[in-house]
This record gives sequence, structure tokens and C-alpha cells, in this order.
Amino acid sequence: MNIINFLLYYLIIIPISLLPFPLLYGVSNFLYFMIFVIFGYRKKVVVDNIRRSFPEKTEKEQKDICKKFYRHFCDLVVESLKTFTISNKQVLKHVTCKNPEAINKYFEQKRSVIIAGGHYNNWEIFAVAIDAIIKHDTIGIYTPLSNKYFDEKMRKTRSKYGLLMISSRKVKYYFDEHIKDITATIFAIDQSPSNPKSCYWTTFLNQETGVLFGTEKFAKDYNYPIVYCRINKEKRGYYSFEFFDVTDKPLETAYGEITEKVTQMLEKDIKENPQYWLWTHKRWKHKRPVEKTN
Repeated sequence: MNIINFLLYYLIIIPISLLPFPLLYGVSNFLYFMIFVIFGYRKKVVVDNIRRSFPEKTEKEQKDICKKFYRHFCDLVVESLKTFTISNKQVLKHVTCKNPEAINKYFEQKRSVIIAGGHYNNWEIFAVAIDAIIKHDTIGIYTPLSNKYFDEKMRKTRSKYGLLMISSRKVKYYFDEHIKDITATIFAIDQSPSNPKSCYWTTFLNQETGVLFGTEKFAKDYNYPIVYCRINKEKRGYYSFEFFDVTDKPLETAYGEITEKVTQMLEKDIKENPQYWLWTHKRWKHKRPVEKTN
């Protein structure tokens, strides 16, 4: 065990996590001053992303989005730390679902589903809450962290109230082995693909964007309905989420139709409340490959 990881976890992360929410947001306010005002953490990335995504907005409007994002980002950091020690009772007090029937209907039909969503609002507390709220057995797909100590802590935290964490490299194996289980698998649709040649290219937030194709591929391979999940921030520390049907007949859709639809749904949410998306992410680091001509 790396002693630095151990000390960081037990002397900093856990003490912060144990703070009541009012004090937690005092830490968030301090983080905002340090991260945004003093150090400008990834500020160039954030400013460039917002500027290219909203060229129609004035410089003042773009700066306003930037400031609001950092306020929310710091809340997200401390709320994510809170998930290490939060009780199930606290989770269900801070997270509610507006329409569980929209996904539970598929459970009654004995159909597994795919949940498509993005890094919008607080996806970490959503991951902790989801299994207690819907009837399906829930699965979260993740990319293992290079730091094995924190990878283990993260997996235990997200899965402590029922969510099963599956490495992105083992999804197909799990689906094949558990084909009779009634599951709801969460796919993040806004991560930057590692290989720009094997993804789906579309326009997202005013830019050519490579989109991971796994959501559509697995839906068609296993004939699973797809629902889109929107996470709403009701007020500081309180979230709700709601489900929207994408299609319950994926085999009848054209190539790219599902990917386009869920991407557009996420884009609509971001445009309505842009401060809640993860702008620190280097989403557009790849360019569309140039097709070779004979």
C-alpha cells in the first residue's frame, strides 16, 4: 500500500466526507477561491470549450457560464467526497427520481435496458442512489483508474448500495454470462473516444465530435431498450433524475440513429443549463480522420 495514498484518504478525504452538508459547502466555497480565483485550474480548457460551444454568446455571457461552472464543479468535488461515507438514508434524502415508472415498465416486461447519460450535474451521487430507486439490477461501466488504491476505493463507494461496477473491457463478457438477468446498464455517452477512427462522428455543441458507439452497439446486439437519464440540480446538494424513452426497438433503427438521438438529448440539457456539464474535460482533443480517396 502506498503510504501517501493511505494518508490522503484517511487524513483528508474521509474527514472532509464526514462533514455535515453546510460545512461541506464551506469547503466548496474555499475550493472555488483556490481553484478558480488563485490557480485557475484548467481554466484555458474550460474557456476554450465554452467559447467554441457557444460562439453566439457574448464574452460576458461566456464568462458568466465559466464562473457558474466552477461554483458547481467545487460543489461536485465535495459532494463526490461525501459519497465515501454517506448513508443510504442520506442518499435517498438528497436524490429522488421523478418518474421511476418510465424504466420500471421494462422490468415488468422482463427486459434489460441501457441507460444513456452524460457527465452532467452530479453523476457520482446518482450512481450511489440508482439501485435503490429502480427495480432492475444496476450496472455501471467504468474505466479503471491507474492508481489501484483509489480505483478500489472508488469502486467500493459507487457499489456500496447495490450498483455493480464492470470494467469497460469486460462488458460483453458480462452481458453474455448474465443474459437471463434483468439489468439496467449505465453508459456515459460524452467521453472522448480513445480511437477517433472507430467512433461515430457527429456535430455536438457546435463542433465536430467523435462519440463512443457502445450504447448503440450493445442495444442492437442484445435488443435492449434505451432510456436517456437527465440529472437535475434542484438546489445545492439536492438532485432529481428522470428517464426518457429513446427506443424500445433498437433493431429497427438506422445506423447512427440512436447515437444521434441521445447525443442531441444531452446537448439540449447542456444548452439549457451549461454550467452543469463537465467543461474541464478535453472533449475535443481528436479530429475527424480524413478519408482516403483512390
